[in-house]
Amino acid sequence: MVGITSWGAYIPLWRLSRSAITRGLKGERAIAGHDEDSITMAVGASMDCLKGADRQAIDGLFFASTTSPYSEKLCAALVATAVDLRRDIVTADFSNSLRAGSIALEAAVDSVKAGSAKQILVVASDCRMGTPGSVWEANCGDGAVAFLIGCENVIAEIDAYHSVCDEMLDVWRTLESPFIRSWESRFVSSEGYLRVCKEAIAGLMAKASLSQKSFSKLVIGVHDEKFQKSLPKVLGFDSEENVQDSLFASVGGTGAAYALMLLQASLEESREEDRILLVSYGNGADALSLKVKGPVSGGRSGLGLRGHLESKKTIEDYRTYLRWRELLPYERPSYFLGETSPPALWREVDQNIRLSGVKCTSCGTVQYPPQEICTKCHTQDKFEKVRLSDKIAKLWTYSSDHVSWTPDPPLITTIVNLEGGGRIQCLMAEAKEEELTIGMPLSMSFRKLDFREGIYVYSWKSVPVRA
Repeated sequence: MVGITSWGAYIPLWRLSRSAITRGLKGERAIAGHDEDSITMAVGASMDCLKGADRQAIDGLFFASTTSPYSEKLCAALVATAVDLRRDIVTADFSNSLRAGSIALEAAVDSVKAGSAKQILVVASDCRMGTPGSVWEANCGDGAVAFLIGCENVIAEIDAYHSVCDEMLDVWRTLESPFIRSWESRFVSSEGYLRVCKEAIAGLMAKASLSQKSFSKLVIGVHDEKFQKSLPKVLGFDSEENVQDSLFASVGGTGAAYALMLLQASLEESREEDRILLVSYGNGADALSLKVKGPVSGGRSGLGLRGHLESKKTIEDYRTYLRWRELLPYERPSYFLGETSPPALWREVDQNIRLSGVKCTSCGTVQYPPQEICTKCHTQDKFEKVRLSDKIAKLWTYSSDHVSWTPDPPLITTIVNLEGGGRIQCLMAEAKEEELTIGMPLSMSFRKLDFREGIYVYSWKSVPVRA
């Protein structure tokens, strides 16, 4: 039996009213911060999924996104490094399709069934943009989900799936433009969503000898609110009781992560023996059948989707969002920032990407960044590596810089004491100066620091703990 053994999510803290973008729309959408992208959100979802897990037992990581920051670079390797997985694992990127997440999920199941891996982490993340002021911009949302696929302690078995490939220009984006484009909605609905999803679902039911009555819940991974309401009726599902909420009013359509995000929402509400039908659309469709085998509480190790939905702050000004996405011009500092050195970034992967410190084997003192001589007992070269990214911290002190440039002033620098030992100086995100108190609990969050000379620079920041 192969299926989902654990899951996690990451929804950015920030929300923006949909009516601020397009008048008349209800609800809100999730907004990635100025220092977040599909990579940082993928790390956040992975950390949420892997709390308490043995990371050394994971044999692979599949990353799915339509908005990878690099066109040529293995982003799965960056995510795997940031969450401190082994180096001898399989990593792969799945891209260029809204169903990249479901394709990655199927690939992980196939790998575990074939015996080439025992556990694979599948993480899908997206930060898509519609033209400013458009319905696409209002309907999109930023976020990530992660599933651990294995054959032991399975919470939800993935027992059948069927895929359909279809070529049509319905929703697309070129390398030359950051904005989504789409054709006329009636064509997209009738010849795209309805036709292809019905074909995929019919194929699944025929392959697995299932019927509509076999399923407790229908999960529709399609980025169209109207279609979310029309397909269930065509298939004979009760649109009120049997269909998973679309999350358009609270998060938005999260691209390659959307179908898996709805699946996670469905799992968090499911009971043992429930059977879930998942359909994911994008130049074809994937239809998957999942059967809940164990208590769903066992699959959620961190905040999960529900916890992230409840933890939020609202952006009042639409222009703030436009500045964060660099869609409004703003003045950058005129002083020279210095060159970005790939060799230096490579040498410091452990301390900056993995957030690894060292623990002195003589006196037990934890130190960051890694040292050659213990700062306490002065013993030389007697250290063991220790992961600090998943530690809870407390704010020891901080400073607020109102002069240095940042998209979200002021620039707050913190010194935090980590649970179990260790002290780190780092920047802070998601907090205002008036919200800070000495001793408040913090956690570490993987963020984008800068973009220089075609290179994205990532590291860890402190953030207030999300309850």
